[in-house]
Amino acid sequence: MIFSWDLLINALVSGVLLGGIYCALTVGITVAFGMLDIQNIAHPAFIITGSYLAYWFNTNYGIDPLLVGLGMAPVAYLVGRVLYKAYYYSFESREGEALQGLAFFFGLLFIVEVSLLLVFGVDYRFVEAGYIGKTISFGFVSIPLRLLVPMTVGLVVTGAVLLFMNKTFMGRAILAVSQDPGALQLVGGSPVKIKEIAFGIAIATAIIAGALLIIIQPIEPSIGREYIGRVFAICVLGGMTSLPGTVVAAMLMGIVESLTTTFWGPSWSPLIAFGILLITLAVRPSGIFGR
Repeated sequence: MIFSWDLLINALVSGVLLGGIYCALTVGITVAFGMLDIQNIAHPAFIITGSYLAYWFNTNYGIDPLLVGLGMAPVAYLVGRVLYKAYYYSFESREGEALQGLAFFFGLLFIVEVSLLLVFGVDYRFVEAGYIGKTISFGFVSIPLRLLVPMTVGLVVTGAVLLFMNKTFMGRAILAVSQDPGALQLVGGSPVKIKEIAFGIAIATAIIAGALLIIIQPIEPSIGREYIGRVFAICVLGGMTSLPGTVVAAMLMGIVESLTTTFWGPSWSPLIAFGILLITLAVRPSGIFGR
């Protein structure tokens, strides 16, 4: 291991940039898994779907991947609402069907992955944009725009969801259904309808996150599997239902991975990152911001 202050500071900067992107990848899991108690392990498949949508529109029409992600988010929101209806009436409405519901998302994961494989093949795909490949420098600190731009958008998306949850009636209803669905029903709210809307939001954020992901790295259909453990770990580490906790946990995960990759190599990165998760949960089982 070769240590230098230049390497350390650049690794910390890269970790913060990576953490902002992890926020976008995880916010949908925090909503679906943390707040709604829906084990949507197909979430990374929707992220990769967003990546391929960005690739297709970018390759064929030259549209910036960020615009593709934001433009497709309303469609993804509607798809998410339909998916939740199918999940609810098939599994959640029945007592003791939780395991079958998990199998539903397993099946959905593989259906999406195989569909992408059949359409796009196994080759890695990438996008082009004016900011990809450019770097801004402050002394010895180099900041690639392909990380800075997605990080900024990722934090804006996370902040928008946080504001929606805290400042709107529907957002507060989603927080209420995550804490006490029975009390929500007493004041005339429909937990099923609110969960449907929240799940739509979760899928919409996944599509945006996919557009960010393909900016920072080439993608292929099965690459989403690499992020299943990571996004669930960040959600749990942040406290399950806490979006501020998700931001803190994502930044921590990004910094730890960046430092590990810089000084010990990328093969050690998952081991140390998940080791920190286990240590944190041993000390604080509810996560960083858990109640």
